[in-house]
Amino acid sequence: MTRQKLTILGATGSIGLSTLDVVARHPDRYEVLALTGNNRVDVMFEQCVQHRPRHAVVGHERDAEPLTARLRAAGLATEVLAGPQALEFVAALPEVDAVMAAIVGAAGLPPTMAAVRAGKRVLLANKEALVMAGALFMAEVRAHGAVLLPIDSEHNAVFQSLPADYAGDAANSGVSHILLTASGGPFRTTPLERLKTVTPDEACAHPNWSMGRKISVDSATMMNKGLEVIEARWLFNLTPEQIQVVIHPQSVIHSLVQYVDGSVVAELGNPDMRTPIAHALAWPDRVVSGVAPLDLPTIAHLDFERPDFERFPCLGLAFRVLRAGGNAPAVLNAANEIAVAAFLDGKLPFLDIARIITATLDRVVFAETPDLPAILAADVEARTVASDLVNRWLA
Repeated sequence: MTRQKLTILGATGSIGLSTLDVVARHPDRYEVLALTGNNRVDVMFEQCVQHRPRHAVVGHERDAEPLTARLRAAGLATEVLAGPQALEFVAALPEVDAVMAAIVGAAGLPPTMAAVRAGKRVLLANKEALVMAGALFMAEVRAHGAVLLPIDSEHNAVFQSLPADYAGDAANSGVSHILLTASGGPFRTTPLERLKTVTPDEACAHPNWSMGRKISVDSATMMNKGLEVIEARWLFNLTPEQIQVVIHPQSVIHSLVQYVDGSVVAELGNPDMRTPIAHALAWPDRVVSGVAPLDLPTIAHLDFERPDFERFPCLGLAFRVLRAGGNAPAVLNAANEIAVAAFLDGKLPFLDIARIITATLDRVVFAETPDLPAILAADVEARTVASDLVNRWLA
């Protein structure tokens, strides 16, 4: 069997770590050609020792030389590169078969686009590529013959629940709508008054999933689900009205597809990202992921609720920008990143995250049909506006 050669963008984050765990279980199937991280150099070093990639990319030049020295001392010839252009370089390497796109935030868009333009099989864990530039991104996928496989557990579940030959035509596939499940995060039942004083540690204490701090806060506000709604629109060519969100606290059903004949097809599994990662790595085959099998009698019951938009205003904002289109999703994403960072730094109350985003959307000029440079410019402008708003909040 010829081994599949991989670039893993964001190797030191939670998705990257889970990906390498799956890869390590199948040394006969996968070979790591390139790993990238930002500033977790110690983690990157250990990963290089274990997986012996040809290239390793760090965020800053100041980290490249020390990492190179450590790798040479360990007897490794891995080339260490640094910076955004290096990310695009390893994403488009001719020898690479598949790229795990798991860099969090807007920084993940350029290298993910580079992988698409190189016609790679792209395992998409970076939300921002579709949130910021969905129409442009999907046009590039089609133009360059890239294969796009979703890694988010919800989108991966929809992918598995749609017909195998689904090509973006819901009506002719008998699809009525999809239902993205959401756990409701740590504050699903918290009294609304109490939300005024929640701490970053409380917001990051997700009941089911182990994730990074930024995405954990997004789960607590349900912005994470809002971004997934926007992603789903582009991944599956659906209207906003064909995408619903349902609260499912157990996180066992990862999403569902409702068909016009009344059938509902769902994907179930334990809440572990190695399942969708293994699915996408091996697709259309199946491989062992390391995830414990689902034991339904132990779970005993599954609960469902409608989302409360008063409790989760960020979810409503996501539907608002999805209907608006243009540069609005990019503005939403940028403002959210700034507001969440301020909250995690203890500078902004939890409930003000949504207020900062709303105020930023109201201040950045709307553009209906932006090209990629205009989208990136909107991202920069929104970050400036949101940062100014945070500073005024603090004054």
